[in-house]
Amino acid sequence: MTRDKTSAQTEPPCANSANANPASILPTDRRISSQTLLGAAARVVIEHQGQEYLLRQTQAGKLILTK
Repeated sequence: MTRDKTSAQTEPPCANSANANPASILPTDRRISSQTLLGAAARVVIEHQGQEYLLRQTQAGKLILTK
């Protein structure tokens, strides 16, 4: 028994398929060094959709984002 290929077709990938896993880093993603982003103070306020977030570097060198 053969299957009709037209009925077995899958839908094309969603335009947001790259965002399905937010941790996925793509070669086309924009890159900026944390030192450039944070500056000498090792912290920066990020405004997003009317909210403020603080991105800072700990003494251990890790990044923490808080609202």
